[in-house]
Amino acid sequence: MKVVADLGEWRRYRQKMAGSVGFVPTMGALHAGHASLLERSVAENDHTVLSIYLNPTQFNNPGDLACYPKTLERDLELARSLGTTAVLTPDYEDIYPDGFRYQVSEDSFSRELCGSHRPGHFTGVLTVVMKLINLIRPHRAYFGEKDYQQYLLIRDMCDAFFLDVDIVPCATVRERDGLALSSRNELLDCAGRVQAAGLNQLLRLPCSDGDVAAALTAHGFEVDYVVSRESRRFVAATLHCGERSVRLIDNVPLPAGIASG
Repeated sequence: MKVVADLGEWRRYRQKMAGSVGFVPTMGALHAGHASLLERSVAENDHTVLSIYLNPTQFNNPGDLACYPKTLERDLELARSLGTTAVLTPDYEDIYPDGFRYQVSEDSFSRELCGSHRPGHFTGVLTVVMKLINLIRPHRAYFGEKDYQQYLLIRDMCDAFFLDVDIVPCATVRERDGLALSSRNELLDCAGRVQAAGLNQLLRLPCSDGDVAAALTAHGFEVDYVVSRESRRFVAATLHCGERSVRLIDNVPLPAGIASG
């Protein structure tokens, strides 16, 4: 497995790759959900490229960025064990030689759901994904459905800019109690981890969004939103674990009998 940090070296290496290329972009702190994306890419492509880049432009809260788990050596070992061909690990100056003067933004859906609570978040996401796709030049790129709004925005951005890549959605991987796997789960203490299981369980209740939000609040969550649309129910809510605040998101198909908003 090739590990590359320098973009000049990467471009030279990429030119020599023959066959189909699958791409899994991440911010590190890999878990079984990331592993499932890598496994699918390895199965469907001649080469699989993983990027590990903790992208500061998508964090509107500096404290959130500072607390994000960093497990590079463990991540590389997992990638190697799954048959990953190459890992790109650039730094800020590589990705943003312009100092983030040039940005990719969307002025409608990106302002809803998570976008209404995290100003600028999706501009950072779309900009870095555009840059990484241009660098990797994959045939397919794989994204988890846990971040469903992100997946839709990236898919539509690639269509809008005629990027020659298939954006492949992959089912959310969950713990046995239903909690969606997330790098942020590592920030939960023991009590918070028990509470967090309630997020998915309450999200599936066959009642109104307002009733679900009330149930989450009663369970100890600080709720950003519970919204049903396009046959799915979306949630973002925060648990306060001592001095840490851990924001969790999820989405599920709408329970039977519940109409989209």
